[in-house]
Amino acid sequence: MTLSERLADGIDAFIDFVGRITAWSSLALALVMGTNVIMRYGFNTGSIWAQELEWHLMSPICLFGMSYALRHGEHVRVDVLYASFSQRTKHLVEVITALIAMAISVIVIDLSISYVLQSWNIDEGTANPGGISARYILKSLIPIGFALFFIQSLAEAIRSYLAWRKA
Repeated sequence: MTLSERLADGIDAFIDFVGRITAWSSLALALVMGTNVIMRYGFNTGSIWAQELEWHLMSPICLFGMSYALRHGEHVRVDVLYASFSQRTKHLVEVITALIAMAISVIVIDLSISYVLQSWNIDEGTANPGGISARYILKSLIPIGFALFFIQSLAEAIRSYLAWRKA
């Protein structure tokens, strides 16, 4: 096994670990949403904090889940065209799309850093009374999520390139 294959395997293992943690966030989100519905319609009460917690849980699910979805081939692809390609062409398309995904990730990370730093500098919180105060932590997940997506795209590029060379 080459160094690049070991690197790709290590990235995959790490993304799988992150994905398992993210899956538990999905369970937490379902429980919070269910509780909010029961409280609102069953007891005619609710909490802004609990409502904000829903999207505070949804954000990491989306941002961390995208790398996990890429890892397991659950991302969107135009299979109508892709299915007709030769195996070698499929691997080349995978290399190119992984490189594009890496470039987009770098752009999003670069654009989000000042946004996140500004949020930390002003100790940004919610505008809603009784809401979750540390919004800057949530915003920090943007560059982290895209960094995970970058490294998973790197693993995909490595695997696809090696497969393209062998095909």
